[in-house]
Amino acid sequence: MFLKAAGIGGSILALIALVIVLVKSLIAFVGFITFAVKILIVVIFVAVIAAIGFMIFKSWQSRKAAD
Repeated sequence: MFLKAAGIGGSILALIALVIVLVKSLIAFVGFITFAVKILIVVIFVAVIAAIGFMIFKSWQSRKAAD
């Protein structure tokens, strides 16, 4: 009877440990995804700023050539 109770208690503890590991891995995955999104936003911002600078430079060059 003691072994049966220990088996049930052990299986419950094992399930709790598995749930804890799953939650920790999900939190780590969400953290990684948010980090990747932040990096993507920064890269897009830099690309937009570079495109605006390139358009200003081209406009300045065409205006300089027209004069």
